[in-house]
Amino acid sequence: MKFSEFKYERPNYEENKIQINKLIEKINNASTYKEQREYIDNLNKIRNDIETMSTICSIRTSINTQDVFYEKETEYWDEYSPLYEDINSYFYKAIINSKFKKEIENDFGIQFVKIAEFSIKSFSKDIIKELQDENKLCSEYTKLLASAKINFEGKERNLSGLGKFMLSKDREMRTRASKAYYGFFKENEDKFDDIFEKLINIRHTIAKKLGFNNFVELGYIRMMRTDYNAEMVKNFREQVLKYIVPVASDLYKRQAERLGLEKLTYVDENFEFLSGNATPKGNPEYIMENGKKMYSELSKETKEFFDFMLENELMDLVTKKGKAAGGYCTYIPNYKSPFIFSNFNQTSDDIDVLTHEAGHAFQLYMSTWINMPEINFPTYESCEIHSMSMEFITWPWMDLFFKEDTEKYKFTHLSAAIKFIPYGIVVDEFQHRIYENPNMSKEERKNVWRELENKYLPHKDYEDCDFLERGGWWFKQGHIFKNPFYYIDYTLAQICSLQFWKKMQKNKVDGWDDYLNICKVGGTKSFLEIVEIGNLKSPFKDGCVESVIDIIKSWLEEVDDKAL
Repeated sequence: MKFSEFKYERPNYEENKIQINKLIEKINNASTYKEQREYIDNLNKIRNDIETMSTICSIRTSINTQDVFYEKETEYWDEYSPLYEDINSYFYKAIINSKFKKEIENDFGIQFVKIAEFSIKSFSKDIIKELQDENKLCSEYTKLLASAKINFEGKERNLSGLGKFMLSKDREMRTRASKAYYGFFKENEDKFDDIFEKLINIRHTIAKKLGFNNFVELGYIRMMRTDYNAEMVKNFREQVLKYIVPVASDLYKRQAERLGLEKLTYVDENFEFLSGNATPKGNPEYIMENGKKMYSELSKETKEFFDFMLENELMDLVTKKGKAAGGYCTYIPNYKSPFIFSNFNQTSDDIDVLTHEAGHAFQLYMSTWINMPEINFPTYESCEIHSMSMEFITWPWMDLFFKEDTEKYKFTHLSAAIKFIPYGIVVDEFQHRIYENPNMSKEERKNVWRELENKYLPHKDYEDCDFLERGGWWFKQGHIFKNPFYYIDYTLAQICSLQFWKKMQKNKVDGWDDYLNICKVGGTKSFLEIVEIGNLKSPFKDGCVESVIDIIKSWLEEVDDKAL
């Protein structure tokens, strides 16, 4: 069935509540595991119905933020999601207190039981109002970003629409486009600040009500980090500072040299070559045609997966008026369907979406045997291994998209992976600092951001842009607003994906088998278990970052980037 034919119907909360509570009571009173398992399966059918409707609404809202019907439905979900979470908490308690807990662990995995435990720790009836307010503020942030109407080069554009101009070969054009882009954030500075301030206060209140010292502790539990903690993350950040920041800084110096610039400023940072960045050599139809060829040749599993996505219209990729910013992959349980959303903008990002989000979608496609909604996806840092690794696994097909720019793309792509990690560390440490000190002023928060940029991103030069010089860059980083603490995940996964890059250089068959194995387990395993299944080194182990960066550094140094 095509996505346009997927039926949306607002669930009746009161009816669902009665049915779910009856089933939870039966789960609690079951005299055999066979009986209990049947009730769990019946309950999951209802929960998957609810999840399906919520997800369809979310997708259709992001495709058109101006759709009045789905705007109203989003308001419903903002209000009722915490109420459904309340009902779910009774299910989690039934799981934790089950006399058949061992059997549940055998069927659904220890990770699922830990998720149930963490879900109980992060929820209480007392915080429903705050959760509703938090949802509404996140929706407000999304709408504020989507509201951008910037007149540029004779046309009204949204933020995504400025992307190609910010990568123009003409530096004057890049400068004007960058000023127009960040000008939107400066004009709306008070609005962004106010939304974030309210979010911090709400999250701190939630944490205190649940008995935590601050939101940092709760943030880790919300992220379902079942096998690592803030201390391990801190150690990883130190490894990045020692081994990756110097390599990233050298890459920025090389970039300035090949661009013939005395210094690299914020308008040049994403512009890699005087001849222009690597770009796809065709329109969206051309990209999709070659995407189909790529996935049909990669493996029988990826061919089947991509054909399924195309046949059922499970991708909405092209930017248009009223469309939400960014890109994502989600899952619609009743249709066993992943869905990919993005905003093509005629840059190499379009291909990265086709590989990155397809990595998420492929994992979901390989995990459709899982009916427990908590474990369709693994936790975020594990999810991102699938997506980031797929970016590198598909390297042999990049010539289909980039033709004469292929080597240029590969150099930029691998360089960008290294440059990204210190940025990801800034986003993570920023959130630790903010939520440990919730009473900071708006200015103090921006100062912290700028201080961390100076530490991990010493190349940053904001020239005459006062807004960015004052520490405003993070306004555009949606995760900071909507998904607190979801960012170190990308850096941990990047280290794992670079290990897959190494594997695919040495032995494609073994590398692909390891990748397939981590996709098949879905969310039934924890991060460090998935690392083990993929025959990867844990990023938390001393020596891991150093071992990955050395080989990458050598590969990059062998490239004559000035000739590209």
